[in-house]
Amino acid sequence: MDLSAINPVLLIASLMVAATPILIAAIGELVVEKSGVLNLGVEGMMITGAIAGFATAVETGSPLLGFFAAAFAGAALSVLFGFLTQFAKANQVASGLALTLFGLGLSALMGQSYVGVKPPQMGDIHIPVLSDLPVVGPILFGHDIILYFGIALTAAVWALLKFSRAGLILRAVGENHDAAHALGYKVIRIRLMAILFGGACAGVGGAYISLIRVPQWTEGMTAGVGWIALALVVFASWKPWRALLGAYLFGGVTVVQLNLQAAGVAIPVEYLAMSPYVITIVVLVILSADKSSAPAALGRNFHASR
Repeated sequence: MDLSAINPVLLIASLMVAATPILIAAIGELVVEKSGVLNLGVEGMMITGAIAGFATAVETGSPLLGFFAAAFAGAALSVLFGFLTQFAKANQVASGLALTLFGLGLSALMGQSYVGVKPPQMGDIHIPVLSDLPVVGPILFGHDIILYFGIALTAAVWALLKFSRAGLILRAVGENHDAAHALGYKVIRIRLMAILFGGACAGVGGAYISLIRVPQWTEGMTAGVGWIALALVVFASWKPWRALLGAYLFGGVTVVQLNLQAAGVAIPVEYLAMSPYVITIVVLVILSADKSSAPAALGRNFHASR
């Protein structure tokens, strides 16, 4: 066992990378749930975004185009969920689970010819002076643009929900869709927009895994990250900044266990591999006792005839 081989600066920088796909997907799902919709298809949209972004980046040579394609693919898949739940009035839980299974199967089919292919690299942003600072520079100012986009997205969603009229309407729809409808708001339209936003975020999160975090395509490579993103929304009590902290907690535990494996710590690798999920479950159990923050209409379909 050689713990001296673990570089704390690289460890923290890697933590931020590991947290980014979870954060982006969780922020998207947070907006969806704020509108009163529970979409359990995050994993399916993420894996679809992962292969769509990967394939586009390989074929065009542009990782940035890959992220746009991933956002489109995730949003396109979410349209199916939106139709089933908002128009056909199907059960939201069953529809979300079906979406995940569909996404996993579709991505496996689409990705057959991309196994073993290396995607083009997205360069890191170099900020003059700041990127060259010792310790702080590599940790905060030496990452790719999507990582900073995830943090900016968190701030933007927080500001939208807290200070804007659009955020107030979204929260009103999530709390009492009948009252919002009586006031003249288009409940289904608002929820569809939230669903599309959540799908696009999930797609981008999936593409981050296949293009940056693990730059390759492997079937099922999201490996439950979508479910962790769903759990983080509850962990965060539907608050964006808490989602950021939760994503960094999970990302940190993931990176630490990988470094401990590399250092040869005398703990069975299976225990280390499951530690991020165990810690996430423990934190959820502790923090989810208070359900007062959950949107009152979460998971309930709106019927305009009422």
